Amino acid sequence: MKLLVLTSEPVDAGTLRAALPDDLDPAQAEVMVVAPALQDNPLKFWMSDADEAIARSEEVRRRSLANLADAGVPAAARRGDSDPAEAIRDALQTFPAERILLLTHEREAQRYREDVDPEELEELFGIPVQRERVSA
Repeated sequence: MKLLVLTSEPVDAGTLRAALPDDLDPAQAEVMVVAPALQDNPLKFWMSDADEAIARSEEVRRRSLANLADAGVPAAARRGDSDPAEAIRDALQTFPAERILLLTHEREAQRYREDVDPEELEELFGIPVQRERVSA
């Protein structure tokens, strides 16, 4: 199975295992982690103050890749656009995912534009989308 994971926090095999159905083992999947460059608030987004968001995205990408490699999960990772739907669209150009997993914060801890609608994404891309909540 090809699994695309959109996350703003570093991901590990345990997180994937907990989010996936029992019959799916992350070590048996091809995983693409996409870390969108999400802003903390709308003001930073509209002022195009992206340096901090890009740096955080790079850290999430790097740590996720290391965590998954340590657990034997075949994975690639990339930074993504600040618009989660665009980040997914870009990744799907080179990674034909069969399933999308959104790892997002609870509403009060979300970054700007993090609360994407799984049903909307499923309709847009024609791929099953599942959302799981993570903590910072």
